[in-house]
Amino acid sequence: MSAPAASPSTTSALSSPILDVLQPLLPDLSVGALLGFATGLALRHIGRVVLIVVGVLFITLQLLAYFELVSINWLKVQALTEPWLRQGGEQGAQWLSRVLTANLPFAGAFSAGLLVGLRARV
Repeated sequence: MSAPAASPSTTSALSSPILDVLQPLLPDLSVGALLGFATGLALRHIGRVVLIVVGVLFITLQLLAYFELVSINWLKVQALTEPWLRQGGEQGAQWLSRVLTANLPFAGAFSAGLLVGLRARV
């Protein structure tokens, strides 16, 4: 048995002017979204590893300070790192965005996929 033929109303609905314009762009959009999603997931997992390393380092320093093997001047650490972290936080996101979307014709789809990947619960 053969499949029923498509009715004229469904074929005309599928060949709208908008679809005709978007059809050549779909491969770039889908690749951009997929690569953005994968990059978002990778950044999320790398961020978790970095936070774990920072946490373990803090615990190690606190243990050494507790057993009086080292003395840590936390006010001095804060004074040294605060300007660097403030500047890096403001400029880091802009720099990362420029690096990840440089020379990409599908930067919009990539950015959307990146946001979805960062928010995904995988």
